[in-house]
Amino acid sequence: MNERQNVLRFEKVSPGGLRVTIVVPGLSAGGTEHVVNLVANHWKALGHTVTIITFEVPDAISYYPLHPAISIVRLGVPPGRMSKLGSAAAVGLRILRLRSALQRSRPDFVLSFLTRTNVMTLLASLGMPAPVVVSERNNPAVQPFGKIWKWLQSRLYPRAFGLVTMTQGALDYFPPAMRRRGWVIANAVDLPPDWVNRRKNNTLTAVGRLTHQKGFDLLLKAFALVAPKHPDWKLVIWGEGDDRKSLEAQRDALGLQARVEMPGVTARPGLWVETADVFVLSSRYEGWGIVLLEAMAVELPVVSFECEWGPGTMITNGDDGILVPCENVDALALALDAMLGDQTQREAMGAKAALSARKYLPERILAEWDGVLLSAVDRQGQKV
Repeated sequence: MNERQNVLRFEKVSPGGLRVTIVVPGLSAGGTEHVVNLVANHWKALGHTVTIITFEVPDAISYYPLHPAISIVRLGVPPGRMSKLGSAAAVGLRILRLRSALQRSRPDFVLSFLTRTNVMTLLASLGMPAPVVVSERNNPAVQPFGKIWKWLQSRLYPRAFGLVTMTQGALDYFPPAMRRRGWVIANAVDLPPDWVNRRKNNTLTAVGRLTHQKGFDLLLKAFALVAPKHPDWKLVIWGEGDDRKSLEAQRDALGLQARVEMPGVTARPGLWVETADVFVLSSRYEGWGIVLLEAMAVELPVVSFECEWGPGTMITNGDDGILVPCENVDALALALDAMLGDQTQREAMGAKAALSARKYLPERILAEWDGVLLSAVDRQGQKV
């Protein structure tokens, strides 16, 4: 169903617009946050009343620009390291405040993102009439979130109206009853329209939170193997996270201080594409890997671990990018060596990558999110 047909269905279901509430831990830089930004702005443009509830402190600032008419409710109970008792108390407080915020927003539809938040949203919304759809944004089979959360997920997810994942592999992890009420919706590629090409500085680029999942420790090892062969290339890792100190120490121990930069988060979303010449994804696992798709969309040649899930869906190996076995440092080094040393291959793969990325344009992906909303509202018989 295309976007125009969905708009007509929206008008038929509710001429005055629906009240939509989206729950997400925060609105900082990240793939999930970017999706929330796209979907919220889209639904607001269609005439719906959109509220976003986060656990952030009240003065937090959204990394991605949101329509000024979107209401943002920050509950002031952000995640953080604390004792087991303190953590349990914080979770209880989040659920209480979330329930109150949900009641105040009077939603016709609730959309929640990320496992722990999904569990808390389902608990907080018990007894409320609005359908709740939860969205998993990572690989549920390997993402670490604790036995208690996993048990709660198994008990509460069946209460949700439906489930959205980004890949079929992730959806297949869940029981058949959940899959029957599931949607697979890939991330949309959405880059700043005013970005300026400042490339041709021989920059190998990686992007992501500085965490174990993203595998930047593996990337540093691989780059150390090829750096002597390509003395005119440097590696830039964009992002921030808990592993910064350990990654900097590893970089220095490998003698790569002058060859590897870690400048943090870009001042504006997506600006890393301006200076990248080759993109590499070194994740141990992914929900999708939106930065890989963004790189392909701007004609960057890409090298990626074939981690579960995402890269194998986006890349046709040897055609519009290179895939190597996950966590295989030697294979990653060989692929990087081949890519950095062959400009003709880089140009050919970059051009093909841009063609492949067209399947994920925002209008196509947002129409699928419209379908989720409409399915829930139609089934519930909701009217505004």
